[in-house]
Amino acid sequence: MNQTLKDLRSVLNFTVIVAGLGYFVDLFDITLFGVVRTVSLQDLGVQDILGAGVLIYNAQMVGMMLGGLIWGTLGDKRGRLSVMMWSILLYSLSNIANAFAWNTESYVLFRFLGGVGLAGELGAAITLVAESLPREKRGLGTTIVAMLGMLGIVAAAKLGQLVPWRWSYGLGGALGFALLAARFKISESALFEKPQGDHRGDLKLLLTAKRFPKYLACILIGVPVYFTTGVLLTFAPELTAGLHVQGTVTAGDAILYGSIGLAIGDLLSGLFSQWLRSRRRAVALMLVAGLILMWIYINLSGLTSHMVYTMSFLIGLCVGYWAVLITMSAEQFGTNIRATVATTVPNFVRGSAIIAVTGFAKLKAAGWLASTSALTVGTICFGLALVSLFMMDETFSRDLDYVE
Repeated sequence: MNQTLKDLRSVLNFTVIVAGLGYFVDLFDITLFGVVRTVSLQDLGVQDILGAGVLIYNAQMVGMMLGGLIWGTLGDKRGRLSVMMWSILLYSLSNIANAFAWNTESYVLFRFLGGVGLAGELGAAITLVAESLPREKRGLGTTIVAMLGMLGIVAAAKLGQLVPWRWSYGLGGALGFALLAARFKISESALFEKPQGDHRGDLKLLLTAKRFPKYLACILIGVPVYFTTGVLLTFAPELTAGLHVQGTVTAGDAILYGSIGLAIGDLLSGLFSQWLRSRRRAVALMLVAGLILMWIYINLSGLTSHMVYTMSFLIGLCVGYWAVLITMSAEQFGTNIRATVATTVPNFVRGSAIIAVTGFAKLKAAGWLASTSALTVGTICFGLALVSLFMMDETFSRDLDYVE
């Protein structure tokens, strides 16, 4: 334990801290809509809260998938730092604009643009940190980044309930602008500055028979994370309506407690992977535990609202392997496409929430119980993740100084 604490302190440099704070703002903005969804749409006079909520959420996710492709290739062609700067600028402006949304259409547009901007932060940050630390300790560095980021979800879940929704979006934009100054004090990755040939950020490299199955597996392993946040937490009021819950369940509180679990889970998964000296085994343990807890949660009735929040925390804890997943994904590929992978994978994972949320909504609209709809979609998500995990190479301590 003492050695682990020493290792944590040794990787806590300025680059890691700024990258973590950037991810904090990133996840603050991503989470905010789920927290203020109901109150903001009611304020705009929207009648179909669930339908409009799905539309806006999906627009943000589509923006993130598109942004992942744009920023990922630019991260390998132009550098990790430039992507971090311009993506922050775009999502900061978009969030400030979102504070002035006047109808569903403007809300959709601003969340889409915000999604494009938000897509660049994590991949560039994780790639930069992973390439700047010793191979035995880079997992700890990326764990700190992800843990600080997950606290952004906690902050959004709390502030989104305390501050008027328009001010909340404005605050998210202001935090992004505050980070821009700190970016000028970070150096570019030394590995990026080495000669890499003519294939920097070449998406065709990912489409070969050798690389694409591994790339797809990276995405599928992360799907349960955004099923949890996109369905189990964001739509907790609808999900628990048929479970005879005692007390009132709010999306904001479900996201709050689930996000605290995600933040702690990110720290624990990173420490597990260091202790086990294996990314794969750490993720496998958390996936199996998360699947079991989801089945228990959805098959219990007569819960109190506090018990629902406790289950939200525990499931969040189990799917808090985000840092290990993105680190493992970055380690699977060479320097010339590493930023592309580390940026597109999390954003395609986030985009998978479109399928999960839409599937949940379609099954519910077809007459299924909300709990049965969520259980069906969730079981598929966790099952695909576990199968995909076995397709991955173990990358703990892999030397990252190579190209594809």
